[in-house]
Amino acid sequence: MTVPSSRPTSVRLGAALLAVVVALLIPASPAWAHNTLVSAAPAQESTLSSAPTEIVLEFVERLDPTFTTIVLTDAAKRKVPTGDPVVGGAKGSVQVTEALPNGTYTVAYRVVSTDGHPVQGSYPFTVADPDSSAAPIVSTTTDAPSAAAQVQDDEGPGAGVLVAGGTTAIVVAVVGGLLLRRRASRR
Repeated sequence: MTVPSSRPTSVRLGAALLAVVVALLIPASPAWAHNTLVSAAPAQESTLSSAPTEIVLEFVERLDPTFTTIVLTDAAKRKVPTGDPVVGGAKGSVQVTEALPNGTYTVAYRVVSTDGHPVQGSYPFTVADPDSSAAPIVSTTTDAPSAAAQVQDDEGPGAGVLVAGGTTAIVVAVVGGLLLRRRASRR
C-alpha cells in the first residue's frame, strides 16, 4: 500500500491558514483608523503676542461630545479654568475663562475615535505679550500632574490586541480541525 504525499495537504493547509488570516484582518482594518488631531488654535509650539480666549482643536473624525476632554495647564502644571468642551462635528473647543499671563501652557486632549478607541495627546504654546504687566508663570519642581496626566487613560486592551488575540484563536481552531480531519482520514 502506498502512502500519499503529505505535500499537497501541507500546501492546502498553508493556503487555508493564509486565507483565514487575510479574511480576519481585512474587515478589522478600520479598527486601527484612530482619530488624529489635524489643526489647533493656538497652534502647537507657537508663541503668541496676546493670550488666547479660546482653544480650538480639529480632528479627522467627528467627535462624541460625551467623550471629549480638553484641559489647559500652566507651566507650574496647575489646571487653568476653562469652560466645558463644546463639540461641533470634528471640532472641539473650550473658552479660557481667565486672562493668561505670560508663560508656557499645555493643551491636553482626549477624544474617542469612531471605532471606540480613546486617543489623547498634548502640546505646548507660549504667551509672550510685551504689554503684559503680570509676572510670567514659571515651572516648579512640585509633583503636580501634567496636563496629559490629568486627561486620564482608562482604556482597556487596544483594538489591535483584541484582533490579534481573536485571529490567533481562530487560526489555532482551524489548524486543529484540519489536523484532526487529516488524522481521521488516514485511519
